[in-house]
Amino acid sequence: MTITQAMPPGVVTSLGRRFTLSAQALDSSVTPNPVFRDWFAEQRRTNRYDVRRIPFAELVGWHFEDGSGNLVHDSGRFFSVEGLRVRTEWGGHGASWSQPIINQPEVGILGIVVKEFNGVLHCLMQAKMEPGNLDTVQLSPTVQATRSNYTGVHKGAPVHYIDYFKPPRVGSRVLFDSLQSEQGSWFLRKRNRNMVVEALGEVPEHEDFVWLTLGQIHQLLYENNVINMDARTVLSLIPTFADEGPSLHTTEHVLSWLTEVKATRELVQSSLPLAGVQGWERTDHEIRHSDGHHFSVIAASVSAANREVQRWTQPLLAPAEQGLAAFVVRRIGGVPHLLAQARSEAGVLDVAELGPTVQCQPGRALALPPERQPRYLDMVLSAPKSRMLYDTVQSEEGGRFHHAGNRYALVEVGDEFPVDVPEDFVWVTAGQLAGLLKHGNYLNIEARTLLTSLRAAWALGGAYAL
Repeated sequence: MTITQAMPPGVVTSLGRRFTLSAQALDSSVTPNPVFRDWFAEQRRTNRYDVRRIPFAELVGWHFEDGSGNLVHDSGRFFSVEGLRVRTEWGGHGASWSQPIINQPEVGILGIVVKEFNGVLHCLMQAKMEPGNLDTVQLSPTVQATRSNYTGVHKGAPVHYIDYFKPPRVGSRVLFDSLQSEQGSWFLRKRNRNMVVEALGEVPEHEDFVWLTLGQIHQLLYENNVINMDARTVLSLIPTFADEGPSLHTTEHVLSWLTEVKATRELVQSSLPLAGVQGWERTDHEIRHSDGHHFSVIAASVSAANREVQRWTQPLLAPAEQGLAAFVVRRIGGVPHLLAQARSEAGVLDVAELGPTVQCQPGRALALPPERQPRYLDMVLSAPKSRMLYDTVQSEEGGRFHHAGNRYALVEVGDEFPVDVPEDFVWVTAGQLAGLLKHGNYLNIEARTLLTSLRAAWALGGAYAL
């Protein structure tokens, strides 16, 4: 049995205030903004990498299985690309389809080490290259590792700082720890352990890592493709101190509403061989949908000087277009609320999660008949800049996806937007979403990115003044 260190008296109640102070610190004496800029530019300039698409036949260590056609690693670890058949029905409408999907059953660790300098908490962030990243090198959590990585299956160098997250964790104290989902349209029931730990002593330095305040990170969230997806999901766990006021619905009501959705929607997932998916075709270079929408599966050759393994090949999933994820934000009784959607995706673990108001590939969505287009899509696409609390393009997981970018937006609306909404939607506060993040599989990963972005918008706008 592992015994973790208990938090000292007062730590739990003061944690939000400690992170709020960090959110207010827009610069740092540990890593001043100009120093960070020079360091990050150097990381992007000097870290040697090469990513190029290759035919499937040039994959090393990967193969298509005889019979099933599944694309698997020779070790049987890491992940595989398989087939999935899906049948759905709710609201009197049904659908069925089959598709490729990434199956990665192992649970990885995404974790940020925090430490106080001069009375202000700082986050230890890593400049990490991922083969599918837009702009390739981005800021990641302190640790971003699959179980295969940190247990040495890849036979590469050890994962830096992993001992702060693995038992017995003698050098750290756990602040936040929960299992969270990843992209349900592309992963089959995928979850990673999201953690924030506080270092108890000195932390060894490494040239690829940097200490930043939460305020510095918030500013970087306004830039395209700097803070990676794994950092954004871990940051969503970090609360900041704010007195929101009363919510339209109690948290118990929101949970009952989501439970009702899960109980009444039909979402049937059946594994099938990759060779058996319908409407998809495999060429020497990709597996693609016949209509050109959705995504394709490709192969890539990668070399990187600062990774645990410096050269490898792997499959990547490449979306057909840039996606859109947006929350509508409205004040109800003077309190900001977000309009969340009960979203069911092909590979989701438990029927539905809370997602943004709008989440889609706009090009494909606009090609659908009007009655099948996502609700509120037109409003988000036509929203003027004056209504945008946040509007930035961010990369998704560069270790599995090739140039997967989403436009993330927070659209503020006024009293003209009705409080009464369709049954698949519910108004929630940021505080209610934060409470749900103590547990897994309530918020999808796009909603978590937008929650992190909303906190950044509020913090930079002075909403967290103590």
